[in-house]
Amino acid sequence: MARQSIIKPVFLSAALAISTVGLSGCGYNNLQAQDEQVIASWSEVVNQYQRRSDLVPNLVEVVQQYAEQEQEVFTQVAAARSQAGGITVTPEVLNDPEAMERYAAAQEQMTGALSRLMAVSERYPDLKSDALFQDLQAQLEGTENRIAVARNRYIQEVQGYNTTVRQFPTNITATVFGMDTKPNFSVANEEAISTAPSVDFGDSAETTAE
Repeated sequence: MARQSIIKPVFLSAALAISTVGLSGCGYNNLQAQDEQVIASWSEVVNQYQRRSDLVPNLVEVVQQYAEQEQEVFTQVAAARSQAGGITVTPEVLNDPEAMERYAAAQEQMTGALSRLMAVSERYPDLKSDALFQDLQAQLEGTENRIAVARNRYIQEVQGYNTTVRQFPTNITATVFGMDTKPNFSVANEEAISTAPSVDFGDSAETTAE
């Protein structure tokens, strides 16, 4: 009996070790690690978009002080911010192409609305020279850059994960454990990055450079 009681845990340990090696050899661990990287990079994308959204009320408030008559632009910005904020961005979105597309489209709309808001400043010299407005412009510019970096990192992580899911023999493991490819930002989404809101400081930027 004593011998059997010793053999049993030894056998279980050996079986566990063999199964662990098997999972590692078939790419399971790598798939899990890449999946976690995708989730982490997605969280950073969401954080940067939220940072941009948090800047909007202050931007609108400053612009309104100088351009109250631009109500159409303010309405567009408010609507875009509301739509973007109304979309749930849990990790489950990463496995839902339609949800991903809705989220990306809402952020593109926000980008367009912000572009129109920033363009208003060109018609109001006093607004362009306002210190608070310039500070908010700088924050927006930095945020847009961080959004671009976060999106690019996410795109790379998804491409790596999707490649692993499709490759043999890890494609077999992915099928067994129900791990499918993930939707990515489309070409249209990427074009939105290149048309991010202009935050050119004009004369004030040249002064700062000097």
